[in-house]
Amino acid sequence: MNPRPDQLPDGRIEPHIDWHSGPGEDQQRARAVPARATPPRWPWLLGLVAVAGLATAIMLRKPIADRMWQGTRVQALLDQGEEAIAQGKLTAADGSGARQRFEAALALDNDRSEARQGLARVGAAAIAQARAALNANDLDAARQALLLARQLQVPRAQSDAVAADLRKRQATAAGVGALIARAVAARDAGRLDGDPDAALPLFQRVLALQPDNTIALEAREDLLSDQLAQARRALQAGQLADGARRIGRVRELDPGHYDLPDATAELARALDRQRRLADAELRRGRLERAVASYQAVLAAAPGDAAATLGLQNVATQYAQRARRAAGDFDFDAASADLAQARALAPQSRAVSEASGAIARAHRSQARLEAAAPASAQRQRRIQALLADAQRAQARGQWIEPPGESAFDKLRAAQALAPDEPTVRRAAQRLVPQVQRCVSEELSANRVRAAQACLDAWQALAPGDSDLRTARRQLAMRWIDIGNERLGAGELGAANEALQRARGLDRSAPGLDAFAARVVHARTGGG
Repeated sequence: MNPRPDQLPDGRIEPHIDWHSGPGEDQQRARAVPARATPPRWPWLLGLVAVAGLATAIMLRKPIADRMWQGTRVQALLDQGEEAIAQGKLTAADGSGARQRFEAALALDNDRSEARQGLARVGAAAIAQARAALNANDLDAARQALLLARQLQVPRAQSDAVAADLRKRQATAAGVGALIARAVAARDAGRLDGDPDAALPLFQRVLALQPDNTIALEAREDLLSDQLAQARRALQAGQLADGARRIGRVRELDPGHYDLPDATAELARALDRQRRLADAELRRGRLERAVASYQAVLAAAPGDAAATLGLQNVATQYAQRARRAAGDFDFDAASADLAQARALAPQSRAVSEASGAIARAHRSQARLEAAAPASAQRQRRIQALLADAQRAQARGQWIEPPGESAFDKLRAAQALAPDEPTVRRAAQRLVPQVQRCVSEELSANRVRAAQACLDAWQALAPGDSDLRTARRQLAMRWIDIGNERLGAGELGAANEALQRARGLDRSAPGLDAFAARVVHARTGGG
């Protein structure tokens, strides 16, 4: 009911309620009045949802298709595997066997239990095939089926039972008694190893068929003990390769032999002795003997790191000898030493440097031959100085007395003709003597005399690779003496030792600490 205004006679308007109009008429009339309508939004939302769904479908189409294809492929492989089992085709090199089908399915989908169950059924079928082959006396087929079953990890009890039965059949087929008789005959004839009809291989065949055969077990143990005894005799005779071969053979046939650990330890000691012998030969410069000793180690222990390094060091010394020979224009000796070095270490830097030195020496000789010959007077003077040097060497006067020593005479000859072959050869002959002089004077703790010999060595062979080691040894001896003098309060002697050590090797161990002590004492701190 809505109030409706009525006009009265006096002009006033009075509200009037129309009781006949129903509720909502005014609203209906209002809706009938034309007005601007608001457009609905739901068609837009539906469009956006449709576009998003289409994009998602496009993005997921390939993975979904891939999964569908993969599932189809896996199922096909499973079906093919079941069919192969039914046909008795458990394995095949071309991939068509039941084993290969189930493994391929498992590779595509690792979560498919049907593939694992299929492989288990293949293993069970292999055991059944092995038993059937044994019943048919087809031992080779039984062996192959048993191998497949073990590869598929069938229960151990099942495979062991089939294996035991197979060994019995093989033993019967092979005639174990005949094999033992042949092995005993070979042993009595002294044919212990080395060919299939020797005693050890025949006893091994028996044990492969009957692992618990007492006769074969005892005979093999006796033969292996004899092998180890022969190995020990070979090691004691210096025949390392033969001893190592016999010990290796015993380890191959019976790794648990009771005497094997002792024999192995004896081999290790023999190899160690041979390495030390080779190292000693190398230090003495006996290069051929060092090579033979290192190679004996490698023949018994291929790849031995110490022996390999030793041969590289020998090659370095051969290369150094080649350089010295080239320096004397002794090209035959240089070429021979270089060939030895190259055979031992063809990629060695020392070999490359020696080769370059020989080439330079050839060029130097060519220049000397092209130059004008020395005057007769100078040549006579050179020969006289070399003769004086040789007489001084005979008297043992290597560096003393000054002016009359072999070194001083030789230096005078070098000043006249530094490239003269006879002068260079004389200098080279003197090098081992001054090297020995350094070692002897150091052993006697006569450091000043050792310093003089070292200076002569430096002058005669400035490129000698052993010089650095000798200089460090002498520097460390000066440091020891300096520490003693410093402890006795003799600061001047300690300072002289410091300067001597620095002049020899600034990186010598202990030099920095000694220098700090000297500075501390010099500044009044100690």
